[in-house]
Amino acid sequence: MSLAAKKKKVYPYISRDSQISNGEPLIDGTRITVRTIAGYYQMGMDVDEILSSLSHLSASQVHSALAYYFDHQTEIDEILEEYNDKKYWKAQVKKHPRERVN
Repeated sequence: MSLAAKKKKVYPYISRDSQISNGEPLIDGTRITVRTIAGYYQMGMDVDEILSSLSHLSASQVHSALAYYFDHQTEIDEILEEYNDKKYWKAQVKKHPRERVN
């Protein structure tokens, strides 16, 4: 086994699909991103609380997502920051056609 193969980490429940969430890492077979799990974790939720909110996931899936997050924290934190940019999201909201502009 090569040194590169030894260094490559495997996250058994995490994959990427360019068709889902812009290719963000997500839990296999779901549309739940690692970003979502990391966001819950950053809010102070533990694994049991995350599982209560996302009861269709297993503890193994949540732990794998957290392991991925801890190993790629800068990347995931940047994605979280982008999704928490209120100014950006307000600019994405389209006015209803019946609303008058003053």
